[in-house]
Amino acid sequence: MDFNVPIENDRVLDDFRIRAALSTIQFCLKSGAKVILMSHLGRPKGQPDPRLSLMPVGEKLADLLEMPIKFSDDCVSENAHDVTLGLRAGEIHLLENLRFHVEETKNDSDFSSTLAKHGQVYINDAFGMVHRSHASNVGVTKQFIHKGMGFLVESELKYLSDAMIIPNKPLTVILGGSKINSKLDMINRFILQAENILIGGGMAFTFLKAQGKDIGNSLVDPEMISTAKHIMAKARGQVNLVFPKDLVCAESMDHAKDSSIHVTGKIPNHLMGLDIGPDTVKQFSQIIADSGTILWNGPMGVFEVNGFHHGTEQIALQIATATENDVITIVGGGDSAAAIKKFELMNKISHVSTGGGASLALLSGNIMPGIYSLEI
Repeated sequence: MDFNVPIENDRVLDDFRIRAALSTIQFCLKSGAKVILMSHLGRPKGQPDPRLSLMPVGEKLADLLEMPIKFSDDCVSENAHDVTLGLRAGEIHLLENLRFHVEETKNDSDFSSTLAKHGQVYINDAFGMVHRSHASNVGVTKQFIHKGMGFLVESELKYLSDAMIIPNKPLTVILGGSKINSKLDMINRFILQAENILIGGGMAFTFLKAQGKDIGNSLVDPEMISTAKHIMAKARGQVNLVFPKDLVCAESMDHAKDSSIHVTGKIPNHLMGLDIGPDTVKQFSQIIADSGTILWNGPMGVFEVNGFHHGTEQIALQIATATENDVITIVGGGDSAAAIKKFELMNKISHVSTGGGASLALLSGNIMPGIYSLEI
């Protein structure tokens, strides 16, 4: 499972990924299985760290399932294996954080073999990890005759892979967030496949700077300016590449009350763009309304701060409206999923991905080791 969730003071702050795993767990329980769950949490660097224990996840899962859950404080200890051996049908055993052992991220064969002793059937439902090659999702599969994917991974592949092969046209890709380099492969893929690519968020300013426009004190990645120029040249004649017409600007994120709207290219030197403006919202919304498939990855501004959330919220609402009109709408995890949750639209999107890096890798057309290992 992918139980890599935010925890503070031994409490789960966001249970989105835990809830997403429930259908697979409940199916196994109803089928009479003994269920052993394993996951990583954070980056403990191969050492036990009480702050990154999966115990709070187990408590949240027990609440959601309304049943007790057994927990072992070491995923490969003799005691942990004894607990597994003593399980009855319909019971759950949650193992402690896999990354408390450095062998997990090294895909160590002995560690994989020891993990495999916990079960007879292997199911991978940790979509957030399918782009990694670790012991628990690649190495361990060699130890099982019976193996497959869970309902969550199946759903992610349906929308992030299958739906993108022959999408309903026009295909509109909306990209935001701060960095271009993390989405470079994805941009290059959809330049050749999409009808529209809408660029917002911090990454828009690197493109605007590459066009020679004044961006004031806005976020920019100088090392990516030449790449931005290359992308725009490649897109010419291939795709409708759209940038913000106007922006909500302020001196910093702490000055939301003093924000003002400025036309793109005319941002005063002391101000920075922190959200897309109303004219951009109208332009983006019209393109969204005319789309057949919509893929969104990355917020349009600093949506976490009230005052700079309007652009992201309006785009989210437009996508939700498109969903009601039978348009396939896909939100690609990470901050985009957090925005959808903040604006209470989780049930109004065709698919909200649980995987940030994994969804980006899959949408970029990369091979997923965690999926490939189930097929060999």
